[in-house]
Amino acid sequence: MREVRFRVLSERPGHLEAEADVPEIRRITAPTLEELQHEAREALIDHYGAAHGVYRVRLRREPALCC
Repeated sequence: MREVRFRVLSERPGHLEAEADVPEIRRITAPTLEELQHEAREALIDHYGAAHGVYRVRLRREPALCC
């Protein structure tokens, strides 16, 4: 199984934004992490069509910078 990683760029209450490591896939936004996962799957369906089933979605949060 292949994997497409989405890096969470912005995380504020009620707004999450992520970008895929595949440049052809758009940025996605959602109000919750669960809905962000759903939007990531929808982006794969839009991009790969029926072949989206062979891809796993992984959301990656960047570690918070201290001080």
